[in-house]
Amino acid sequence: MTPDPQRATNAQPTLSQSALPRADRILVRDLLLRGVIGLNDWEREVEQDILVNLELHTDVRRAGETDRAEDILNYRTITKAIVELVAQGEPFLVERLATDIARLCVVEHGAARARVRVEKPGALRFARSVGVEIERGPEDFA
Repeated sequence: MTPDPQRATNAQPTLSQSALPRADRILVRDLLLRGVIGLNDWEREVEQDILVNLELHTDVRRAGETDRAEDILNYRTITKAIVELVAQGEPFLVERLATDIARLCVVEHGAARARVRVEKPGALRFARSVGVEIERGPEDFA
């Protein structure tokens, strides 16, 4: 059977395996911090619990092959920077804090994308926590 030339010209190109986006992620779960955050007067006077969860998109193939620390996106360095950000900043909104954390991960530390969840445990009566989850990449901070 001969190939249909019309079909061949309409065929969609296929992506090579190397052109597909990486699915590698670094996870940081339940980073419990203390900081000033909130709109109410009383929230501006006391530190509250702030719960941070991160999903950092990165390509870990090189580190997986070399087993060398210099080939990683260093989650320890990133979490230390987040601890400092929360301690020094005093945002009104969890949305602002989540955006600042995503910017730090992507712009300052080179994550391909960052999914950031920031929660305030006990902020609402009858709810374990209240928060926001965002996902950002370099295009969001250009």
